[in-house]
Amino acid sequence: MKLIYRLLLFSILLLGIGCEKDENKIYLEGGTAPALTASSNNVSLEPGEEANTALVLNWTNPEYQFTTGISSQDVTYTFEMDTLGANFSSSKKYTTVIAKDLSKTFTVGQLNAILGNDMILQLDPRRNYTIELRVISRIGSAAELVSNVVSFTTKPFAPPPKVELPTTGKLYLVGDASPGGWANPVPVPNQEFTKVSNTLYEITVDLVGGKSLLFLPLNGDWGVKYGWDGSNNTNNPDGDKLARGGGDIKVPTTSGTYKITVDFQLGLFSVDKQ
Repeated sequence: MKLIYRLLLFSILLLGIGCEKDENKIYLEGGTAPALTASSNNVSLEPGEEANTALVLNWTNPEYQFTTGISSQDVTYTFEMDTLGANFSSSKKYTTVIAKDLSKTFTVGQLNAILGNDMILQLDPRRNYTIELRVISRIGSAAELVSNVVSFTTKPFAPPPKVELPTTGKLYLVGDASPGGWANPVPVPNQEFTKVSNTLYEITVDLVGGKSLLFLPLNGDWGVKYGWDGSNNTNNPDGDKLARGGGDIKVPTTSGTYKITVDFQLGLFSVDKQ
């Protein structure tokens, strides 16, 4: 009888402990999607005003509700910006993560760079665009809450080029990937770029696979060169970031005819097989 009593008592204790553990578990009970507002729906972007405030965004706390009450934990917010009709799915949309804060301010210079010059949206200057924005809140592994979408119209201007332009207005190809090798001056016109615009140069040329290149603004002079923004031959052979005084550019491994594009505005170069 005593044994039965002890077993019964032990079972009751186990049941009590199990219930206590269940009661101590914390569950997400919900939250409210952030309400997003913008300071303007018509944003002026003009050169010379880069330091001025262009746009201020505010959103409400989602107030994630747990079984223990409203959360006091840190909430992170993913802020997204895209063109009208892209539905925040374009490959060039702007995304940034904001911790804790419930607002984001953009100066004219910051917003204009995002729209036109930072390898993000890359919009044409002096054209009218409608831009959409939203905020997505997260807390730990809890479900995302997506805000309403706000929009503004604007006309970006052409910001300064990311990389200093050749003062000569010309560009030449040199390197052991080129027909003329590292000899400088290089053979012209075969290794002289075509100037498409003030910031864009192109050339179509036969290249030796796996070798290296540099770009020169003055034929016969090593004083100024353009390469890639990193150490020699560690770039993406298909294209990468451009830098004045940069490292040697490694080309793709397959020999053949390639079109090389050098974009000083965006600070990029590309090497495309023809």
